[in-house]
Amino acid sequence: MNRLILIDGFNLLSRGYFATAYGKSEEQLTKTPEGLYTNALRVKMQKIISLINDYNPTHFAVTWDVKRDESKRRELFKEYKGTRGELPQPLIQQYETAVKLFEATGIPQLTVEGFEADDVMGTLSHRWTNDQMGDCFIYSNDRDLLQLLNEKVSQIIAIRKEGDKVYTEEHFKTEYGITPDQWIDVKALLGDKSDNIPGVAGVGDKAALPLVQQYGSVDGVYTSIETLDTKYNRYRKKLIDGEESAKLSLQLVTIEKQIPELADHSFDDLKLSLDYDTLQSAFNDLGLRIRL
Repeated sequence: MNRLILIDGFNLLSRGYFATAYGKSEEQLTKTPEGLYTNALRVKMQKIISLINDYNPTHFAVTWDVKRDESKRRELFKEYKGTRGELPQPLIQQYETAVKLFEATGIPQLTVEGFEADDVMGTLSHRWTNDQMGDCFIYSNDRDLLQLLNEKVSQIIAIRKEGDKVYTEEHFKTEYGITPDQWIDVKALLGDKSDNIPGVAGVGDKAALPLVQQYGSVDGVYTSIETLDTKYNRYRKKLIDGEESAKLSLQLVTIEKQIPELADHSFDDLKLSLDYDTLQSAFNDLGLRIRL
């Protein structure tokens, strides 16, 4: 049976970086004698090897974001991710080192101009499901990706002190009482501070999910705005004032599932065929003590 694992490359790399860099100066971070930083790379590669060993995928891909100012969402909304600071140079260097490492060892990786890693994973998981290829696991702690869940696509989420949890479509429906594709409507009302997505000012967790549960979508909410349930009276004016923002946010939070450049991309290119000797040699060169 075929199985695909998709990795949100920068999500994993940055989590590894900040977890191991906390409270340290750049001079205290682990690096090679040649001066290459490796603290985040070690965490990333340990997790990749662990996922391969635990889930036995036949196909595999690390997906990468384009630069913030090169994404189509930035074209749509110039303030998208505008509140984020500059990335630490050691993290940028480890991203560049990771790309070279994957190229050298045959670990499939993908970047598509104008699109973020979420969109690449959305398109690949959607095609994989439609082609009835088998199970698909997305590894990321980004809950925006929950909108991609279906009967064949699950998300592996790392939970502090508990380890990885496979989060399925059924888990989602039980927890939220909506379908995964309705998650974008909840997120559109809530917004997202980390990505600087505005949402509707004054509409928080207590209202966003119940509104979508009751009216089905952002469009459903606004179609019913004049006859909105009285329990939402305190939110009615906020919703009216925030309609344009809600509909912009809906576009920003919706993960692309049909990137044209990936329409004919062969899954054969994502077949996992590791040369473990080459991989171990690369780890040794970087001083990464990782068991294969």
